[in-house]
Amino acid sequence: MDSEPTAPPENPEAYLRQLAQHERWLATYVYSLVAHSFDAEDILQEVKLTLWRQFAKFQPDTNFRAWARTIALHQILNFRRAAKRHSGAALEEVFIEAVAMELDRQSLALEGQSEVLGRCLQKLPEAHRKLIVWRYYEDCPVAEIAARSRRTVEAVYRLLSRIRAVLSECVQRSGAEVEAR
Repeated sequence: MDSEPTAPPENPEAYLRQLAQHERWLATYVYSLVAHSFDAEDILQEVKLTLWRQFAKFQPDTNFRAWARTIALHQILNFRRAAKRHSGAALEEVFIEAVAMELDRQSLALEGQSEVLGRCLQKLPEAHRKLIVWRYYEDCPVAEIAARSRRTVEAVYRLLSRIRAVLSECVQRSGAEVEAR
């Protein structure tokens, strides 16, 4: 634990906004590297406290996720070192760091795919985007989408299928363009 006194960030709203935007990802990251959920919860709380204490050092135009990931990894490694001293059994630091690096790599790839998907979604007609939002972001049942859009359930299924095919083609084409660069 840091020996520095806990001082609130100069801009607590900015901290809370960043944390809220990345909290699910941060929890997934910590839980994926810690064997027991109760340990992961403790570590996650320590990570959030450390992020709070260190927020004044965060550069606003930089990547909050990368910064938070570094702090989380250090908290996890510190926890492992302490657990190893007490029990003699724990995953090796090298293994945890390797897993963390792989998670980082995959996370960056998924972020890229997410950005491409976002651009492809923007190319859809407004009515098609609405259907996608209702189905995949608001988790609406197809019957409700049919009622909202004044279509039959079968028509909604067919339209969603066509929209998914268009999005898939757009994402693949955009991915191929990125790889060609």
